[in-house]
Amino acid sequence: QVQLVESGGGSVQPGGSLRLSCAASGITFAFYRTRWYRQALGQQRELVATMSIGGTTSYVDSVKGRFTISRDNAKNTVSLQMNRLKPEDTAVYYCNAATNFADYWGQGTQVTGSS
Repeated sequence: QVQLVESGGGSVQPGGSLRLSCAASGITFAFYRTRWYRQALGQQRELVATMSIGGTTSYVDSVKGRFTISRDNAKNTVSLQMNRLKPEDTAVYYCNAATNFADYWGQGTQVTGSS
């Protein structure tokens, strides 16, 4: 059974940092495209960051230069380092791992950026 479990969410003042982690069981992240999405209250889910199997990364414009996606193959985890957080970053953040034949999601972790 495949399971993705996010951790590291919380509340932080604007300008602060958080690091989200996603741990997988049942799959190996190195063989999947991995992404972080977020969904703010009343909004559609938004793609935030992507790491390809080969390690290429991409980001939505609103987080470029502030967020960094990374993968630790030894620990089988994917992380999202979030710096200089803004109130508009407030959302539930979801980890996703996919191939052409499979698509797995975590349960989400809440990030709140407010003073």
